[in-house]
Amino acid sequence: MGLAGILVALVLLMWLAYRGWSVLLLAPVVALVAAAFSREPLLASWTQTFMGSAAQFVAQFFPIFLLGALFGKLMEDSGSVTAIAHFMTEKLGPRRSVLAVVLAGMAVTYGGVSLFVAYFVLAPMAQALFQAAGIPRRLMPGAIFLGTSTFTMSALPGTPSINNAIPMPFFGTTPFAAPGLGIIASAIMLAVGLWWLGRAEAAARRRGEGYGTGPTSTVDATEDLLVRERATTAREFDPAEYHRGHRSETSPPIAAAALPLVVVVGVNLAMSLFVLPSLDVSFLAEARFGATTLSAVGGVWAVVVALACAILTLIAVNLRYLRDLRASMDSGANASVLPALSVGSLVGFGAVVAGLPVFAEVRQWVLSIEGGPLVSLAVATNVLASLTGSASGGLTIALDALGETYMRLAAEQSISPDLLHRVAVIGSGTLDSLPHNGAVVTLLAVCGATHRESYLDIVVVSIVGGLVALVAVVGLGTVFGSF
Repeated sequence: MGLAGILVALVLLMWLAYRGWSVLLLAPVVALVAAAFSREPLLASWTQTFMGSAAQFVAQFFPIFLLGALFGKLMEDSGSVTAIAHFMTEKLGPRRSVLAVVLAGMAVTYGGVSLFVAYFVLAPMAQALFQAAGIPRRLMPGAIFLGTSTFTMSALPGTPSINNAIPMPFFGTTPFAAPGLGIIASAIMLAVGLWWLGRAEAAARRRGEGYGTGPTSTVDATEDLLVRERATTAREFDPAEYHRGHRSETSPPIAAAALPLVVVVGVNLAMSLFVLPSLDVSFLAEARFGATTLSAVGGVWAVVVALACAILTLIAVNLRYLRDLRASMDSGANASVLPALSVGSLVGFGAVVAGLPVFAEVRQWVLSIEGGPLVSLAVATNVLASLTGSASGGLTIALDALGETYMRLAAEQSISPDLLHRVAVIGSGTLDSLPHNGAVVTLLAVCGATHRESYLDIVVVSIVGGLVALVAVVGLGTVFGSF
């Protein structure tokens, strides 16, 4: 009965989330369904297990949600994201429209701009480029997704995405874990995606397809409640806050626009490799600081300091483009709340399931998968990310339930925690891109496209490319270890 309860809860979670039910309501309800099947105490499962785990997630990662959303909003309202997108457009031109969109998305998201802010800026840019070049509009979502939601989310070393931050407290790693493997995985994802989109563009030209019919402007998805409910479990920005604040009518010079992105990467690297390791943090052993260690909090500290420095740099350099600084900052802060609580609720659901007696059988099945800990970790994160429709939610559930076990196995088999980190993050960013994923739904709505028109391209650039990269990382890591 207990295993049946887990399956029923997962099916309800997928189905009702896809239909737009709020995860804040849905996650505790399906968690209680799973607990009821196992005859566990319901109130204790909710108030102690569910809420305890959800609160711990928010306590650990809300600073990244907060500063990430705030940075994205300030970058958008100052016109910096638009300036970077236009710079890519001018340099590459309509003849290289797909590459221009991909590189623009890569630049802003690797620099710390929230995913959905990038969507809303890149979609109009892509539309103008694709229309001028006669490229089918149905390829827009694939190009934007490749640049914003694949390798810059999970593979590029140092990326400040919440997905790259989640394994750090579990494995004691930094944002730059396994940099060589991350670069190889990024190259594979980029190559697979560009190959597919180039092939699709060439085939369309041979057929004389052209840009095609459709809306003359991209769709405003920010007020769509269904999109909002799905989007807030995907990344760290609430789309409802996008139009709030005051966006500049002019954009800063490209150097001023790009400087905060450089600061994010540079400070993140300096904090991870030089500053934090040199500090005396013995005070962390005190009970009032959680009796923790630098390895457990250092990665989050590095990302938080990097985003904070980038925000201060942005305000200092581009203050005259921020027409209403307080309104922009308020909107950015508000945009972080619902995503953090939504993902935290998914984590609470996972904690209830992991606490059920029958979950021992599930744990044993996962760990018995042939190929060793790296393969079983990749499978676990893939499956849970696909079921929840959230890379961050699925990743946290997997590591909450199995993180300590994988660390023990890694120590026994001389596997680097950095390698575990990179496999887990890449694994969470593949099958999460199923049709019910919030990022997929939002991007299609923003581009005015449908699943039938554009979802196959997203499958190839995200799922296929991600799985190929994951296999390569697991294979190389098994043979050569972390590098």
